[in-house]
Amino acid sequence: MLDDSEQTKSALSARQVASLRLPELQRACLIRRYQRFLADVQLEDGQVVTLHCPNTGRMTGCAEPGWGVWFSVSANPARKYARTWELSESAAGHLIGVNTSRANALVARAIQAGVIRELQGYARLRQEVRYGDENSRIDLLLEQGASADCYIEVKSVTLLGDPARPQLARDGVGFFPDAPSERACKHLRELIRMRQAGYRAVILFCVQHTGIAQVRPARHIDPEYGILLQEAVAAGVELLAYGADITPQQMALSRRLPLFC
Repeated sequence: MLDDSEQTKSALSARQVASLRLPELQRACLIRRYQRFLADVQLEDGQVVTLHCPNTGRMTGCAEPGWGVWFSVSANPARKYARTWELSESAAGHLIGVNTSRANALVARAIQAGVIRELQGYARLRQEVRYGDENSRIDLLLEQGASADCYIEVKSVTLLGDPARPQLARDGVGFFPDAPSERACKHLRELIRMRQAGYRAVILFCVQHTGIAQVRPARHIDPEYGILLQEAVAAGVELLAYGADITPQQMALSRRLPLFC
């Protein structure tokens, strides 16, 4: 058995392995987001530039004018917009990961580093594998384990609170989805069918918001998703929520968060 100091070193080592290094980031102030993929920001020297926004969602609670923005700069001369929006910094000082391409990588690293203990014991991890009856791709597929192959859908959680109930934000309640999502409902239906076929099926809520301490389905935003999620749980689909430590240098899933259905 490890003593306290050895356990601390082991936990630190796991977090280091699980960490996703970010490219060098620069800070700016958000002016506006528009046309889904673009955002105008003001640099610290007063210059206004346009960022590419790698997030197709509404980004509710992640893109308020006047908030801080952290962006990377690509050296690719073929890119029309070299700057990419990576993080938001809320008025309360919370950091929020808005680059949706990071979520799957965060979860994959955390599984491989042993941080997500519920998903250990498999020999192989594959990404973006076609499956199901609705022309889907599973985010992560764990294979060759002691139990059945495990299908994992990763959902990025960035919505803190509900304006109609201010106490929820103060309590660190995060919600998914942040807008009605037929795609998220489709994934639930696919996972229910995979579970019925005898496989493990998991929804993993990847919380990329340092102010979120627990996760709930956003029934007030997408009632259909809330109903389907309950059906999925009844069918044996597993739900997990893990929170990320975020700095302008790196991100890492580090802790399991409470999840209430």
